[in-house]
Amino acid sequence: MTSSILVTGGTGTLGGHVVPLLRAAGHDVRILSRNACPAADGVDYVTGDLLKGEGVEAALDGAQTVLHLAGGPKGDDEATRNLVRAASRAGVRHLVYISVIGADRVPLAWMRTKLESERAVAGSGIPWTTLRAAQFHDLALTMVEKMARLPVFPVPGGLRLQPVDSREVAARLAELTLGAPSGLVPDLTGPHVHGLADLARPYLRLRGRRRPMLPVRIPGKAGRAYRAGANLTLRGPEEGKRTWEEFLAERLGQGA
Repeated sequence: MTSSILVTGGTGTLGGHVVPLLRAAGHDVRILSRNACPAADGVDYVTGDLLKGEGVEAALDGAQTVLHLAGGPKGDDEATRNLVRAASRAGVRHLVYISVIGADRVPLAWMRTKLESERAVAGSGIPWTTLRAAQFHDLALTMVEKMARLPVFPVPGGLRLQPVDSREVAARLAELTLGAPSGLVPDLTGPHVHGLADLARPYLRLRGRRRPMLPVRIPGKAGRAYRAGANLTLRGPEEGKRTWEEFLAERLGQGA
């Protein structure tokens, strides 16, 4: 076997796709998780908490590469700083981080934590790679499902998304993790730009539902940023191939 790779957030949506790819490439994988899990098929689990700094040193023992996927609604920056400090002490040779497009342009608190995490990685002194990706199809579906429960479907004016398939992000991350440190690499987006109504219509059709669309306005600085496309990468991204319609057809178990 080749060297061990530590994956934070390895039990989440993205981790569930990328860990098997790393295993298929012949690497032992260790996952840092808040919940205890039994080791299985070349995957070891260490219980810990990045935000509290618990279990991190044990998870890093012997790992030369770290793929940092863990994230949450708040505290990502502090969790990343805890990881970076421990990884530096452990002699990690490559730190790979997944961020989000617009982290440096959209004025939301969560986006700021992603940007601060990027800065912690870049300033760690560890050779690093960061990939910014668009919203996953899975997240876009969750948003559409919640809005479709309302009697009227709200459509924020000017909001556009480039949803990308999480499996394509996982494949790119596996490639980056197994390659040489590359700094900030080109963004990864889906193949098309959609307004929210464009995402809603095929979903409603496949569900056999009808909802009137109600234009709404996102207020403040965040609204201006979204209307200006600050969450998009329209020039020079790498593009996934799987479309929103293909994702829906598979997820909902019906033909488009």
